Amino acid sequence: MTDISITIVAYNDEQDVRDAVATIEEHTAASLSKKIYIVDNSTKENTLSSLEQEYEDVAYERPGKNLGFGGGHNYVLEKLDSSYHAIVNPDILLREDSFSVLVDFLEESKAGMAAPQIVDEKGELLKVYRRELTVFDMGIRMFLSGRFKKRQSYHTMQEMDYEKPFQAPFIQGSFLVIRTELFRKLGGFDTRYFMYMEDADLCKRVNLISSLWYCPKTAVIHKWERGSSKDGRLFRIHIDSMLRYFRKWGWKLW
Repeated sequence: MTDISITIVAYNDEQDVRDAVATIEEHTAASLSKKIYIVDNSTKENTLSSLEQEYEDVAYERPGKNLGFGGGHNYVLEKLDSSYHAIVNPDILLREDSFSVLVDFLEESKAGMAAPQIVDEKGELLKVYRRELTVFDMGIRMFLSGRFKKRQSYHTMQEMDYEKPFQAPFIQGSFLVIRTELFRKLGGFDTRYFMYMEDADLCKRVNLISSLWYCPKTAVIHKWERGSSKDGRLFRIHIDSMLRYFRKWGWKLW
């Protein structure tokens, strides 16, 4: 059994995946045993399989079709043999030993899942920590992002002291560390979401039986591109996932 397993789902972003793996290998302490799974949903040919030869703790998986975000992470669920499991986006870069810090935090706090400070490439904290999702807040996010600034600030928990840990209803799923036993108990992600909202769904299910916490003791870089705001197809997928979420959990309006 390893201390931590890590899954990165690739989709035509070979260089991002390679950079993410390189920073994980560079910064993670040798005393923390790990297994990195690369689940390749890509439609383009690439050389990601060579990462198995470059790093002895990397396993490359090619499902043969695009399983989506949650489906990609779930692809290795039955193979996990670890105490903790990390859900990591390809566009994440480590700059310190974040996994050791988060494992220690989970051990001490007894929380079920935790996320670090998630910052942009300039070091600015991203607004990825949120209150319970409502139809109103998602409507603002999807269609009226230039308005209702006070409400957006409330929804993204801007009044919190980010120098201290706190429990959060939802933290965006670009970098989450969860107890493997809990992740397996929950059945991983709900694969009815092909992409988007599956992280909100997972956070809600974690908080129903355990707890999700923000940990200020370490930070990772997220090169956040917000693809659905630029691509009409991804925007439609995002809307569909949002509707699935509210049908499942109730139409909380405000």
